[in-house]
Amino acid sequence: MKRITEFRKLYNSDRNTTLAEMKLTYRKLVKEYHPDKFQDEVKKAEADEISKKVIEGYHFLVSISPETAAANKDKYVESISSSLLVDFNHKGQVLRLDFSDGNSYEYFGVSRELYIKLCQSDIQTRFARRKICETFTYRAVTQQPIVAQ
Repeated sequence: MKRITEFRKLYNSDRNTTLAEMKLTYRKLVKEYHPDKFQDEVKKAEADEISKKVIEGYHFLVSISPETAAANKDKYVESISSSLLVDFNHKGQVLRLDFSDGNSYEYFGVSRELYIKLCQSDIQTRFARRKICETFTYRAVTQQPIVAQ
């Protein structure tokens, strides 16, 4: 949640910001903080750090945007409904779920209490589907490799 808040603040955006608006802001920020604009080495180094953060923030916000989720909804639903939960990891308020089809997703804002309930659940896959997958903001972390035929 901290990353989401930090990047949204950087982009002056909210949950309903479209990808087109985000792209315009991204271009403006990259142009403003491009290291080649500065002659002073200190300012150049600061601009380099800010531009790296701008790029990271853009990719992160695009990955959790509602438009991205809608575009990948079919694959996501197939993954969480037909695959078993293989592994999971909770750090801070971020829960990573790894599924048997090779796809992994990060869920943001998952409390420690909910994570403990997941660990104690008899059927962890069913618990994750019902209490986590359809409730929390998520992003794809890894995807199943595509095999050429």
